[in-house]
Amino acid sequence: MLFETQQIFEDQLEALGRDSARYGTQGDERDLALLLDGLQAEREQGITIDVAYRFFATPRRRFIVADTPGHDQYTRNTATGASTADVAVVLVDARKGMTEQTYRHSRIVALLGVRRVVLAVNKMDLIDWDAGAFDRLASAYCTFAKSVGCIMPTVIPMSALRGDNVTRRSERAAWYDGPSLLEYLETVEVDAPSELPFRFPVQFVNRPHADFRGYCGRVASGTVRAGDQVRVVPGGRQTTVKEIVVYGGTRSVARAGDSVALTLTDDVDVGRGDVITSSSDPIPATDRFTATMVCLSEQGLVAGRSYVLKAHTRQATALITAIRHRIDVTTGAPLAATMLQANEIGVIGLASDAPLALETYSRSRTLGAFILIDRITNATVGAGMIDRLTPEDLTWSTFFVGRTERAALKTQRASCIWLTGLSGAGKSTIANLLDKRLYAAGRHAYVLDGDNIRHGLSRDLGFSRDDRVENVRRVAEVARLMADAGLIVIVGMISPFRSERDFARSLFPDGEFIEVFVATPLDECRRRDPKGLYERAERGAIPEFTGVDSVYETPQRPEIVIDTLELSPEQAVEQIVSRLPQPSSSQ
Repeated sequence: MLFETQQIFEDQLEALGRDSARYGTQGDERDLALLLDGLQAEREQGITIDVAYRFFATPRRRFIVADTPGHDQYTRNTATGASTADVAVVLVDARKGMTEQTYRHSRIVALLGVRRVVLAVNKMDLIDWDAGAFDRLASAYCTFAKSVGCIMPTVIPMSALRGDNVTRRSERAAWYDGPSLLEYLETVEVDAPSELPFRFPVQFVNRPHADFRGYCGRVASGTVRAGDQVRVVPGGRQTTVKEIVVYGGTRSVARAGDSVALTLTDDVDVGRGDVITSSSDPIPATDRFTATMVCLSEQGLVAGRSYVLKAHTRQATALITAIRHRIDVTTGAPLAATMLQANEIGVIGLASDAPLALETYSRSRTLGAFILIDRITNATVGAGMIDRLTPEDLTWSTFFVGRTERAALKTQRASCIWLTGLSGAGKSTIANLLDKRLYAAGRHAYVLDGDNIRHGLSRDLGFSRDDRVENVRRVAEVARLMADAGLIVIVGMISPFRSERDFARSLFPDGEFIEVFVATPLDECRRRDPKGLYERAERGAIPEFTGVDSVYETPQRPEIVIDTLELSPEQAVEQIVSRLPQPSSSQ
């Protein structure tokens, strides 16, 4: 299409000629496939690895083509390209018919909300343009496409090498009376976001002076006019659009895709990440939802781990509450799973730390899509499409007697002292002495010891990475509830991963979580080995043991660092006590 619509510049053709001589598969002729194979590895192996985007235009329409890989190893890249597509072109070899890749590609684009699909049956010249073989393939694919939710696909016989039915209809397929591929793309109807309800994610609050407050962003769907009644989500406050401001003045209406600033008649609390919606068809705020997730991380996605969630213009912390199942992208069958590995697709449950204005992906790609970001490395680890929302009918119950009142009754401030370090570092010894010291001072404290937790609350968990993550999550939630009771909670756990310790911190108000790194060197911990665990781990009796064959991620900004080679346990306790948050003057 690029070649026949004259979208390739002369210097590109010259470079293509040189590349074809070195990497091409068409003998002395130019290999047009190399135009989209930009990576050295793609050219050497003859496969597509990354997504290649190319723009071209005809007198009737403008296009962006995303050329994506088909190998299951690069499923995440296929999903990336499909996530912004209106139409999918699924390519098959006429000689081979529908293969595992055909099923995988079609199911992925269906999962990503692409409902219009073209089955491009290529290399028809190699089967002598056999109409019967084409009809059988078209019938089988249409049956499959219907089962995955695609609109009835258009099936086109092609020979891309010579351009048959690519941009113009081919005389070789006189029995075919349908459009060429380009004709189809120029005329296919796509969903118009303006026909959907009004949605406006706020990107920026523009406050240049006291007399102007404009809420800037791009209209995601629908239309809005000055004087329209709108609602702000979360919060639900209803107000009226006063003006629609653009560069150089105002306008009376804004439609999907327009970047504008809205002013409101009322002084409403609106910030980045809020969504201004149609008053007649608002969206609910939610902090729990189910999503189809494509895993982009080599470390995988694990239930119980928290990540940064970014959806439209909103950012929040979200916890994966469950890996419900993994999806076999070839058959669509749900498969049992405790985690999602790289390139796998699955259904997960998520809970955010604040109500979010979201919609299902089938209703809005803008408000129904999100990414998960690792809290430490800032790497994007997953891309998700929201399947189902749980409105805010599941909320925290409030009581007349709260955390502050219960702590005041004990003449203290509720807090959590989180002792982390290698096995044998001295966490339990310090925690026990700290508890004794606080008891003698009339303070109300309790120790959550890692080993004791394993005998009850976490009896069902092993010591794999996934189980360790879930164990820390459970202890952190219990610690929060105990702090709500006004207690000083002392946690002594290896808790080897920073992301889980950060999650525990996020459950407490500022100043009420004290991370104590018991920084005993590994060699010293091995020498002490009070429970004989290192010896057993080195013999292979304890797999994935921290410090032997599993990593311990050192705290980056702990409130307290205790070097047990320099300080005695008693001195360590005094250092912790001196850092405990003090009751307010009102207490």
